[in-house]
Amino acid sequence: MANSKYEYVKSFEVEDEVMLPNLIVVRIDGRDFLRFSEVHEFEKPDDGRALNLMNACATAVLEEYPDIVFSYGFSDEYSFVFKKTSKFYQRRASKLLSLIVSFFSSVYVMKWKEFFPEKELKYPPSFHSRVICCASNEVLQAYLAWRQNDCHLNNLHDTCLWMLIKGGESEREAQKLLKGTQKQHKNELLFQKFHINYKNLPAMYRQGSCIFKTEVEENVKYNENGTPVKRLRRKARIVHSENIAGKNFWNEHLSLLKEVGGFTEAVEKIKPEFVRSFQFENKLMPSTWIVIRIDGCHFHRFSEVHEFEKPNDKQALNLMNSCAVAVLEEIQDIIFTYGVSDEYSFVLKKDSQFYQRRASEIVAVTVSFFSSMYVMKWKEFFPQKELKYPPSFDGRVVCYPSSKILLDYLAWRQVDCHINNQYNTCFWMLVKKKGKSKSEAQHYLKGTQAKEKNELLIKEFGIDYNELEIMFRQGSLAFWQKEDKNMTHESKGCVQNSHKKVIVEHCDIIKPNFWEAHPSILDENLPIF
Repeated sequence: MANSKYEYVKSFEVEDEVMLPNLIVVRIDGRDFLRFSEVHEFEKPDDGRALNLMNACATAVLEEYPDIVFSYGFSDEYSFVFKKTSKFYQRRASKLLSLIVSFFSSVYVMKWKEFFPEKELKYPPSFHSRVICCASNEVLQAYLAWRQNDCHLNNLHDTCLWMLIKGGESEREAQKLLKGTQKQHKNELLFQKFHINYKNLPAMYRQGSCIFKTEVEENVKYNENGTPVKRLRRKARIVHSENIAGKNFWNEHLSLLKEVGGFTEAVEKIKPEFVRSFQFENKLMPSTWIVIRIDGCHFHRFSEVHEFEKPNDKQALNLMNSCAVAVLEEIQDIIFTYGVSDEYSFVLKKDSQFYQRRASEIVAVTVSFFSSMYVMKWKEFFPQKELKYPPSFDGRVVCYPSSKILLDYLAWRQVDCHINNQYNTCFWMLVKKKGKSKSEAQHYLKGTQAKEKNELLIKEFGIDYNELEIMFRQGSLAFWQKEDKNMTHESKGCVQNSHKKVIVEHCDIIKPNFWEAHPSILDENLPIF
């Protein structure tokens, strides 16, 4: 990132490293998936295709991130366990939870048609995500037992509920009949009333699914005489087990013993204090500006694979802008957003209670929704290009205590936009027009100042940098703006009707002019310049 007088705002970023020897678990679960399942007409109580889609996404996560060695999921949730020595992104919680939920969301959208070829994906799915720290293998064992117990209890209840509804009861009456019933009563209800032996239902529904990597022998090539050359490869496999936290299941898989460690005792009872620790989440400081910044993960490679124009691809930038607008429309507490290249910053109103200001919820939902939208809108902006692999974004959330510091943060990002775009414009002109290699272009530009770069563009390429498209030079901003419309009413005559819509602009947000012209964005009367 570029150096500027606004660099000080980085000091407000909080370290969130998960310290060793804690084991890291990233748990994701569907955001309002009850509605999502109704809109997309999932079968009740269990939709096998929907569960297999979740399993396919989880498998893709394990294949993408080698540090994840085990995962367990049911319904609309999945938990991913990292190897105990993992240094993935130096164990920063925000990076871990945002990358996993982003990649999972992108894969979910990309694989939708594979599992539901006859169904249109009507709106982008999004997921919550959080990091759970397990101080020991005993705590991890309790966590896994807790999640599988929830799987069993929830599925048993839902099976009874939907059989009663399909048998003619209203949902309200069915809930009333099941209130306070224990497992034995529910099992008897299913058997006596519907002739269903719960234990004979598919294991995936009752037990959930776990995925881990095992070594398998594969043919990698053939010798001249036709004999195969075999190598051991680690492949993800899905299994269903009655007790994934049992020491017998866990200890019989050598890869899990090596990467995580074994379980020495059986889980007799899940300790309540463990469950409370699994549910605890940090909240952000009240009455501060919350900013969520998302960045494309390895977008240099992504842009090369998808052949984005250099130094700027207008369609790629407009795709980012369109996704940012969708986020504003989805999350009403976001009042302003600024983006450049493969990054976007979203500002929540100062008194926002979005997810009770829980940091992991805020960043996860924003990144997840943005990622899903990016995949869904891809063909709208690149109708001739196939999306070759799932994009992913990492995210972080930072609190700024005053409007001045918030605006300095936004100024920092716009200064960065200008410096990076000017450099990239020079770099790609040298490569494309002068035939220089990338390393030669980097060496040529090393140590040059803004004035020298402008002179290079003018003298060598006849380009006035200040005449380049403003979106490239200043980035994009989106915000809510009120619109007044005059409407004719039969009894009242002409009346004024106000409504809001999101607009996208490209302008200077460093100087006070923009903010003075739009005081309602920050909704503060205090002088900030």
